[in-house]
Amino acid sequence: MSAAPVWGPVSERAGGQVRLRSQLGAIEVTFNRPEKHNAFTTAMYAELERICELAAITPALRVVVFRGAGGRAFAAGNDISSFTDVSSGADGVAYESRIRGVLDGIAGMPQLTIAAVEGHCVGGGLAVANACDLRIATPTARFGFPIARTLGNALSAPIVLRCAEVFGDPLTREMLLASRMVDARRAASVGAVMEVVAPERLEAEVWGVAAGVMHAAPLTIRTTKEQLRDGRAHYDAEADDTRLERAYGSDDFKEGVVAFLAKRQPAFRGEVPERHYKSPYAAE
Repeated sequence: MSAAPVWGPVSERAGGQVRLRSQLGAIEVTFNRPEKHNAFTTAMYAELERICELAAITPALRVVVFRGAGGRAFAAGNDISSFTDVSSGADGVAYESRIRGVLDGIAGMPQLTIAAVEGHCVGGGLAVANACDLRIATPTARFGFPIARTLGNALSAPIVLRCAEVFGDPLTREMLLASRMVDARRAASVGAVMEVVAPERLEAEVWGVAAGVMHAAPLTIRTTKEQLRDGRAHYDAEADDTRLERAYGSDDFKEGVVAFLAKRQPAFRGEVPERHYKSPYAAE
């Protein structure tokens, strides 16, 4: 990493349960309930929805990082008190539908998303981490969906299938069917985690990756994410041609060719109309 990030003021959201800080081209979202291992509340999910909505209309934003406060957990699932209103199967379906919408919003962000994982990353926390593009963890990280031994509920299929895409089918079965936790070493061995670093190096590692992405071509990132999200099963040649036309027809592609031939670093701007950017996530 060439230089430390220059952060704006911290913004408290969802009654302080979510903290945001921003720098030029990036935001960091911190789940802030360390006394509850950062378990998600309804208010926290609502804030995640808002962040996804803003990200979709903020082309100057390049990177979104998610992390948990306190060092003991990324997020240890959902706050169990939120299930007291679930009194029927239909209520459960409605609940899962809401969560699925939030996770789809994170997975659908055009920006690169990184989960910085320390400690427990369980249930809803793992679902959020799996919705991110990359995961960087410390040796204390533990991943799992032990719901068969705890609540006795079930996850919506997209959450299960996304976990299989990230961790692979065997480890997903182990986590869900045997209720076993997966440590950082095993997660890294199957590529679910891109790097395992000491806690004191987590910040530098995450923002080192982010710094590189903030100099990359946003349309290339966006196109690749869309292709990966659709997968082979939903490949559509016409839709893909539209994406390719967007990338090849961009000013960034012209800049990339010129810069490469001139042996200099390209200055990619994506779809940002102005070079400078003021974050809409700043403290209100």
